[in-house]
Formats: sequence, C-alpha cells, structure tokens
Amino acid sequence: MNPYRHAAGFALLALAAGFPAHAQKQAPPAKKLYCWDEKGTRVCGDALPADAVNRAREEFNARTGTRTAEVQRALTSEELAAAAVDAERKRADAAAAETRRRTEQALLTSYASEDELRRVFTDRTGIVENNIETARFNIASLRDGLVTLLQTAAERELSGKPVPPKIDADIRTRHAELQQQLRLQTEYQRQRVELDGEIEHILQRYRELKGIAAPAAAAPAPEANPPGQQ
Repeated sequence: MNPYRHAAGFALLALAAGFPAHAQKQAPPAKKLYCWDEKGTRVCGDALPADAVNRAREEFNARTGTRTAEVQRALTSEELAAAAVDAERKRADAAAAETRRRTEQALLTSYASEDELRRVFTDRTGIVENNIETARFNIASLRDGLVTLLQTAAERELSGKPVPPKIDADIRTRHAELQQQLRLQTEYQRQRVELDGEIEHILQRYRELKGIAAPAAAAPAPEANPPGQQ
C-alpha cells in the first residue's frame, strides 16, 4: 500500500469539504421589491409595470427589506429642453467670465487702441449672432413642419378617420422641439444684449485706465424746415 497515495486522497477530500458552496454554485440574484406613487397611493410589487417605468420609485431587497436604490422619474421633453437651455446659459456665462478676467488683466499692456480692444469680442459676437440666426431658421422650419402635421391630423379627423399614432407622436415631438428653440432664441438674444453692455463697460474701463476721454456723441442732424418756410 502506497502511503503517499492515501495522503493525497485525504487532502483532496478535505479541500472539497472546505470549499465554499457559493464558489461551487453561484447564488441567484436577490429579488427586488419596487414602490412608487400612483395617483396619490403608495404601490409596491415585485414587478415594475410598463406605465411605472418612468416614475420615481424606491427599490428594496425582497429578502431583507433593505432599500437598495432610489430612482428619480424620467424627465419630460419640456424639462429636457429646459435643462439644455440652462446648460447653454451656464456655458455662455462661464465663457463671459473667463473673457472678462483675461481682458481686465491685459487692458493696459496689450492694447494700444480701442479698435484693438474691440477685436477681443469679435469671436464671441459672431458666435452669439450665428446662434440667433440658427435658432430663427430652426424655428421657421419646425413651425412649418408642425403646421403641416396639424393640417394632416385635422383633415383626417374631419373626414372621420383616426389620427395615426405616429402622426400624433410626431406632433408632440415637433412641438417640444419648437418650444426648445424658442427658449434658445430668447437666451441668445439676452446674451447679445448683455455682450453689448459688457463691451461698453470694458471700453469705459479702458478709457479710465488710459486717461482717455470718451468720444463725443455725434451731433444731431439739422431739422428740415417746417412746411411753408424757405
């Protein structure tokens, strides 16, 4: 009898006995419980209905009752559009703050004249004006498309035919996109007005630092002689 052979067999048995069960067979994932509000009533279940997928909800471990996640509701198209406008506003405001910082530092050392200073704002002015024109184009295009869809839906309803779900969905999408573009246009116009004020403020500050008098306002044109006078 080979003692080494028996020793090896005992070692394998001991190893198998001490090997964790979860390593031999992976445990199934823990079941979840979902809780959400539906028309003012708290509803919970182990499955999430399709109409509750986009609602705010809490998720719990079905075995322990421990809350494992909190999911916010999905944003509507209007809220997504508002968030896009807010992000654009923050980006533009950050760019304006950076331009102001760099301009103030270089007023006395980098610019020999007001014309050179004005060129600092050329790119920003062009970007904002281009954004305004793009928004106008998009608004006109979206409005025309929305009018066409509405006319199609109206004609079908007047003829007693149902409006296809796709046309209804397209109308809602086009309307949300139009509202977003209108908000963007308003935001870009605000930026343009503020940019004009910023440019004038910087020019005034430059004149103060340089000791330059502000240019005199142009004299008004002489009024024409009243009727009957030569």
